[in-house]
Amino acid sequence: MDVQKRIKELVTILNEANVDYYLHDAPKLTDNEYDSLLTELFCLEDEYPSFILPESPTQNVGTKVLDAFEKIRHGTPMFSLADVFNEEEVEAFVTRVEKEIENPEFICELKMDGLGVNLTYKEGLLISAATRGDGVIGEDITNNIRTIRYLPIRLKEPIDLEVRGEIYMTKKVFEEINEKRRLIGEEVFQNPRNAAAGSARQLDSKIAKERKLDVLLYHVPNTTQNTQSATLDNLKKLGLPISPYSEITHNFKEIKAFIEKWHEKRPSLPYEIDGIVIKLNDIGGQRKMGNTARYPRWAVAYKFPAEKVVTKLEDIVCTVGRTGQITPNAVLSPVKVAGSTIRRATLHNESYIREKDLRIGDFVVIHKAGDVIPEVVEPVIERRKDVSTFQMITSCPICQTPLKKTPSGIDLICPNLHCPARNIEGLVHYVSRPAMSIDGLGDNIIEDFYNMGIITKIEDIYALRDRRSELIELEGFGLKSVDNLLTSIEASKSSSLERLLFGLGIPGIGAKNAKILAKKYNTMDNLMAVSKEELTNIKDIGEILADNIINFFASPEKKELIVHLKEIGINMEYKGEKALQNPLISNKKFVITGTISFMTRDEIKALLEKYDGVSVESVSKNTNIVIVGDSPGSKYDKALKLGIEIWNEEKLKEVIDNL
Repeated sequence: MDVQKRIKELVTILNEANVDYYLHDAPKLTDNEYDSLLTELFCLEDEYPSFILPESPTQNVGTKVLDAFEKIRHGTPMFSLADVFNEEEVEAFVTRVEKEIENPEFICELKMDGLGVNLTYKEGLLISAATRGDGVIGEDITNNIRTIRYLPIRLKEPIDLEVRGEIYMTKKVFEEINEKRRLIGEEVFQNPRNAAAGSARQLDSKIAKERKLDVLLYHVPNTTQNTQSATLDNLKKLGLPISPYSEITHNFKEIKAFIEKWHEKRPSLPYEIDGIVIKLNDIGGQRKMGNTARYPRWAVAYKFPAEKVVTKLEDIVCTVGRTGQITPNAVLSPVKVAGSTIRRATLHNESYIREKDLRIGDFVVIHKAGDVIPEVVEPVIERRKDVSTFQMITSCPICQTPLKKTPSGIDLICPNLHCPARNIEGLVHYVSRPAMSIDGLGDNIIEDFYNMGIITKIEDIYALRDRRSELIELEGFGLKSVDNLLTSIEASKSSSLERLLFGLGIPGIGAKNAKILAKKYNTMDNLMAVSKEELTNIKDIGEILADNIINFFASPEKKELIVHLKEIGINMEYKGEKALQNPLISNKKFVITGTISFMTRDEIKALLEKYDGVSVESVSKNTNIVIVGDSPGSKYDKALKLGIEIWNEEKLKEVIDNL
């Protein structure tokens, strides 16, 4: 027998088996076959040590213990990616690229939530692996990386290569490790990322091996390929592990669809991702766009909203809303969530605080409800010390009027209709973007103008044109800013009826219901003449909202306001497209899940709205229809459980064709 040839055969067979088993979860050898071949290899290598190959699976057993990590200088500096946190920022990136690169092609990749690593191969052999470090110099973790069984020590071609990726730990392994740690009384890891990072930086490589690390590679800083997609394909040909989920896109619409798909499918992955990386696919274009001091200009990382963060509840203070409602608010130690720094969050009412057992001084878990509104989820009881119980106020913090309970008995209100806080909040609401969208009148300016007596009621906003010279003299205002403000005020007069209805602040009437009312009644006069009975027959307008509408327009003060606004020239008619009627869509609630191949979600929502249908985000017993595309998430399962009608792509096409 040619011993050297047999050792090479065994090494090749066993390394391929490791790839099949650990990377693809599709073993071709039985455990007995694998063990038998590995035993044969051990015996041959023991007898002929001069024939041992560096890529042999016997050489990654994890036995080296270091005193400290050596430092490794990266061949090319490791840049971070600029983070973006919403669709507007993604679209801005795409627009920026389109200005510099003609007809750009993008590639979207899953953003692994792990530890960055830089691998260096010389003549096809792995010689080092290093952490990102400061981007120039990282820590040598070669021994720990070698314990990843499917990562090739020798490439399929004898080339020099510097390649980057992410070390991670699967959710399954993470749970197994934590369960073992619980049983022996050790502190558990907080999340897979921390567990992977800690495991990759073990001085004892035997521990790293026991932690069953994984790695995926995605970047070659000095690639010889023409595109990023070709670079990934080449890595795969070399035997290196890459993600199978990258996708070429051509515009913002396709990028958005990719983000939506993987935001929904994220829980089904065996590992954690925290966003989507969007890159210009053309390597020549990447080099043309270049880098800033910190980031490549040709790529961004869209970050999914943070699920949960912990911060300290420093205090609870009460504010007065435009309807007089008193709202306790959490004053938080500033913390970044989904791209914005959170300092405050509503606590709704006293019952909410009691039910969650929140105390001043607690560490609390917060997240962004609907990816927008900061919400206090719960206190971290095990970290509680030096806390105090919140006592609800009994009088208005602004005008000192004794507070009253609302009819529900849950909330408190300031009954003083002329409370400065109520008036200021009402004015702020009127000029806000979803309402009359008057630029130049921010919260602080409204408050200053109110205290100065310049704006104390809505009509005063439209009288500012007569005070132009006075405004120019104010600190912080100039000729241009004043003229821009007056132009915005004038433009607001032609806003569609639903914006005015929302801006007036009818209790309980948000932007959605304001549009429903405007589309149905077309003019302010028609709405003011409607009966309560008719209002309650409108989907989503129950008795309480109907009473609020009737009472609002019955008020002599509000009637007088409407008359004044008409005299000023404020539009009182609905300018949008009147809803068409179709029995399959009209007055029904829809949920969209998965990716529809021929329409985006926004296009589907616009179509539903055109026919008086409503798109909602979550499935409930009140949902009428769930539209299901490719790779649907848990919403589909819930719809099946509740027996809700399902429309697949074929059904949706059929409905559209018959509209």
